[in-house]
Amino acid sequence: MSNKKKTKAYILDTSAILSGKPINFDDIEIFTTTGVTKEINPGKDYLLFQVLLEKKLKIYTPSKDSIEKVNNTSLKTGDLTRLSAVDKEILALALDVKKEGKKPVIVTDDYSIQNIANTLKIEYVGINQQGITKKFKWIYQCKGCGKKFKENIQVCPICGDKTKNIVFKKTEL
Repeated sequence: MSNKKKTKAYILDTSAILSGKPINFDDIEIFTTTGVTKEINPGKDYLLFQVLLEKKLKIYTPSKDSIEKVNNTSLKTGDLTRLSAVDKEILALALDVKKEGKKPVIVTDDYSIQNIANTLKIEYVGINQQGITKKFKWIYQCKGCGKKFKENIQVCPICGDKTKNIVFKKTEL
């Protein structure tokens, strides 16, 4: 068996690119998704993006299998409606990179991305914040009658009031 160390692969979300924080490019590869590139606006933001492209930022569209795994996992944790399509791409790309034998590290301050990454056993680092300290399970609760639902129900079938997303369970990391 080889003692070769896995190459770290940093997966950058939009906020990581726009933060302008320096990234040490020694012994790492950097990736992002096509969805993230669409969130970069012309001007100063685009200049930061161009610098990363010059530093060998790789842009990929994640596999459908990995997107499906992210959707299934986020459905179980209750994060499905808390994640944007681009958030799901970031997580799915990390899964794809992991399948290639690299060690993915998602760079994000997004709590739901970190929550799902933790569930999928993918490393993550914050940009401006420390990162999550607890894993959450989310459910929906009616604002009117208080009935709780595991599935995403927008309007309570009992009283007709709107539901809200609440933390059902906290688990130490």
